[in-house]
Amino acid sequence: MTDPLATYRAKRDFARTPEPVGGAAGPSGDAFVVQKHAARRLHYDLRLELDGVLKSWAVAKGPSLIAGEKRLAVRTEDHPLDYGGFEGVIPKGAYGGGTVLLWDRGRWVPEGDPRAALEAGRLTFRLEGEKLGGTWHLVRTRRGGARQEHWLLIKARDAAARAADGPDILDEAPLSVASGRDLDAIAAPGDPPPDFVEPMLAATAAQAPDGPDWVHEIKHDGYRVQARIEGGSVRLLTRRGLDWTRRFASVARAMGKLPVRAALVDGEVVMEGPDGASDFGRLQEALAAGRSEGMAYYAFDLLHLDGRDLRRLPLLERKEALRGLLDHGGGDTRLRYSEHLETAGEATRRHACRLGLEGIVSKRRDAPYRSGRSEAWVKSKCALRDTFAVGGFTVNGGRLGSLVLGYLDGDVWRHAGRVGSGFSHDAAEALRVRLDRLRAERPVFEGAGGAEDRGVVWVRPELVADVEYRGWTRERRLRQASFKGLREDRQPEDAVLDAPPRAPRSPARSPARPAARLTNPDRVLWPDSGLTKRDLADYLLEVAPLLLPHVAGRPLSLVRCPSGIGEPCFFQKHRMPGLPGGVRLAEVEGEDEPLLAVEDAEGLAGLAQMGVIEIHPWGSRLEAPDRPDRLTFDLDPGEGVDWSATCAAALDIRDRLAAIGLDSVAKTTGGKGLHVVVPLEPLAGWEEAKAFAQGFARDLARSDPRFTARMAKSARPGRIFIDYLRNARGATAVAAFSPRARPGAPVSVPLAWEEVEAGLRPDRFTIRTLHRRIGSGADPWAGRLERRQRLPR
Repeated sequence: MTDPLATYRAKRDFARTPEPVGGAAGPSGDAFVVQKHAARRLHYDLRLELDGVLKSWAVAKGPSLIAGEKRLAVRTEDHPLDYGGFEGVIPKGAYGGGTVLLWDRGRWVPEGDPRAALEAGRLTFRLEGEKLGGTWHLVRTRRGGARQEHWLLIKARDAAARAADGPDILDEAPLSVASGRDLDAIAAPGDPPPDFVEPMLAATAAQAPDGPDWVHEIKHDGYRVQARIEGGSVRLLTRRGLDWTRRFASVARAMGKLPVRAALVDGEVVMEGPDGASDFGRLQEALAAGRSEGMAYYAFDLLHLDGRDLRRLPLLERKEALRGLLDHGGGDTRLRYSEHLETAGEATRRHACRLGLEGIVSKRRDAPYRSGRSEAWVKSKCALRDTFAVGGFTVNGGRLGSLVLGYLDGDVWRHAGRVGSGFSHDAAEALRVRLDRLRAERPVFEGAGGAEDRGVVWVRPELVADVEYRGWTRERRLRQASFKGLREDRQPEDAVLDAPPRAPRSPARSPARPAARLTNPDRVLWPDSGLTKRDLADYLLEVAPLLLPHVAGRPLSLVRCPSGIGEPCFFQKHRMPGLPGGVRLAEVEGEDEPLLAVEDAEGLAGLAQMGVIEIHPWGSRLEAPDRPDRLTFDLDPGEGVDWSATCAAALDIRDRLAAIGLDSVAKTTGGKGLHVVVPLEPLAGWEEAKAFAQGFARDLARSDPRFTARMAKSARPGRIFIDYLRNARGATAVAAFSPRARPGAPVSVPLAWEEVEAGLRPDRFTIRTLHRRIGSGADPWAGRLERRQRLPR
């Protein structure tokens, strides 16, 4: 059988040239490459994979996107498949001597039988590359023989074609798709890393992949940054190649201390909140203020090290080299190695969601580093999040009310609705100043300008917003959107969605949910975060299936903040004028006046209309108000007691209760403490319950100096007050999943004991972030509150 690569090998001396020798021809694939080749004359080599080799043509002037323009393409010898990744310098005097740059790559799809078409001299095909696309023709004008075959490469007239006066793609995109270098940089002697490598990007999936071929990393919430080190000099480049070294100065100083001559590292610059999780809002505020202290760099890949290009190595080999590099970095806490887990992917994602994180990135352990989006990396999020162009804004009470958002669908700008929460006061003021400079007479978003947009101030879409949201309405508008910050590293044309908007299922298939009929829906209730009355209503309706089992059918005490938490708030448990629908009055024996109660989601919507932020239920139900079905021990740490000590105390209480036969569960309070809750069979009365709780608390305080059962402030410094007074008739404790009237809109959240043991911080759970945890599908209290336990005598 004739070797299709015999001519290729006969023309080359592989002791001199770095070109690949190539193995035996393999099965047919569909790859194509275009290599820019500075030989005696600059030309471009088009190579199409067929029958296990690369069919090749030298295109003298390079491919043109202008429809109908003919470019001479001289047929050359078949090349091995390995040649499709070649980039480097062929020595002067060798066959084809000169510099080779990998200019484009992707997939080609022939029309009909490509072998018959080649023989007939007319091959039509479609290219799906990083630079070239659409349909193309190769037409033979002269057969070979003593001389080479001459063909013409012609771009077909289609959506990918350009007009005759359009920009030349060769001038517009001259750099390598593999290394980001130009011909001079590839030809330069020495061992510097490339100036910039287009980053490898992850595909999006609803669930994380499973299996032994995958590892999983935490998805950090910051700026993707490539760190280029050469001779002690450091440059930090965004995903578009912008130089942000000065903006991330503290990270650059740390990178400059690494013991390396030259390296190219891929990672993420973040700032962390009090809970240790990355916080994009804090990073935005630091950048706006010109501060870089407090920033950290999570390094997750190493592309180049001291003259060695590592991109072809498997992921885990690159990460091992990266770990070794960072281990010799002097222990600088600003530089972090991004650990990976070799566990089940979906279980890892759910756990990340329970922790309130953004999601995970799953990576094939053996995958090389390839620029562009790849199925070898897969991101699975805990919430929907995308970038949108800002096309307008509204003003409410003199401050920024909301942003009008849009996204690119092909060449059309689509209206995506608004985002009105997530702005801090300072961020809103700074945004308003920038938007005022971009005012426009009319909207650019298709479908904008109708009745829903009355009062909108239109702007040119030059700013890009990072937005988290819960889904899409039937009108293809964002639902429960929250502003995370501006993306200074993105351009408006980057506002292309990972997945197109999908409307919710039809009412016949989805459970009915009441609409919250609100007055003043844009009234800000949490000034520090810009969260509004509408955000509160959306949250209560979203968590209704989880919240109602803790509050429905119980007498309630409500904390109302009608003008927001910055103004006076008050408790209410009795009748009020204009009681909203779903909020009812319940007669309770022994009470002088009826008490407030709710039964369903309509009642929760009514609470939002009342400006109710905190919901505090009794520990007994309306049908048996004198028979408690749960006890609550409130652990309130005094000054000087850290969070880990509070968690340890809760675990000791759990163990003491277990020793006397009582199972318990834990939850955050939405503040600095924890609740330990004991489910009961509703047999004992309140006097017996209170006596047990008091005796347990006092015994604990006598035997363990960490605790005090005295309410006096003077007894609390350095100790944990175990508050047993929640366990009396008419006393209440904040409900699981209830928001709190505190800065940041925190929420009281049920925890698994394993999370308490791990010291899970409570301040990562807010009405803006809790849906990530809910989306994990895990309920740490599942079946636990149904335990029918009797108090020991």
